[in-house]
Amino acid sequence: MNRTMITATNTLGQLQKQLDVISNNIANVETTGFKRREATFTDLLVQQFNNLANEDTGAPRLTPAGIRQGTGAKLGQIQMVLTQGTIKATDRPLDTAFTKPGLFYRIQVQTNDGYETQYTRDGAFYLSPLSDNETMLVTNSGKPVLDENNDPVIIAGQASDYTITETGTLVVNMADGSQKSVNLGVSQVNKPQFLEQKGDNLLGLPADVEAEGVFTELNGGLRNQISIRSGALELSNVDLSKEMTDLMTAQRSYQFQARSINMADQMMGLINGIR
Repeated sequence: MNRTMITATNTLGQLQKQLDVISNNIANVETTGFKRREATFTDLLVQQFNNLANEDTGAPRLTPAGIRQGTGAKLGQIQMVLTQGTIKATDRPLDTAFTKPGLFYRIQVQTNDGYETQYTRDGAFYLSPLSDNETMLVTNSGKPVLDENNDPVIIAGQASDYTITETGTLVVNMADGSQKSVNLGVSQVNKPQFLEQKGDNLLGLPADVEAEGVFTELNGGLRNQISIRSGALELSNVDLSKEMTDLMTAQRSYQFQARSINMADQMMGLINGIR
């Protein structure tokens, strides 16, 4: 296999990963609170041949002297883009939308090893009955929403109506005229590059990454940094026209690399046919 084939093959595999990222963005264009991801490329190892014995005697040039031959490109990073999505009014009391980027609700998820905390921007919450006198606040997939102490939000008694304040406090008016309040668990992400998709519109951390430093839990005096709009949902920040443009560009690059392999194969066929 010659150098042209190696370069094109290396790049083809990385372009396929970019196509997967773009396809995932397009598939989630209607997903509440979804944040698009963007793939960036870097060059692989470049080999340089210094073919000038004395660079001072050569003609003036703007580029470095010598011949450089690369081995393809690779994905340098797949980064989550945390720009704010469009807010859509629903007038439903348990629908919420963050109005600042980087804020996430904390959600309890059961795994094979027990329970772990995952994160979401999807603020469509529901009430799940635990008994005749208790209900639990959950996501649309039934996972418990955590409070500021990382405990599930459980409401005891018969409630008449609900309100979620701008700073993320669930206020419950009880049927007997009393009032209860619970601070929902909200975190600020500091290093979004560590986040990975866990399914059900949830994000989490790899097994070998600690949440400390990646997230800041907005409890106590930090709760004034929370900004929530009740009775609304945040749509995804996917721009379909941009994703389609990126998709066509990646497809053209893929076709170009495939064509390079075909041309290299034809040249090798000509060489092998020389007698």
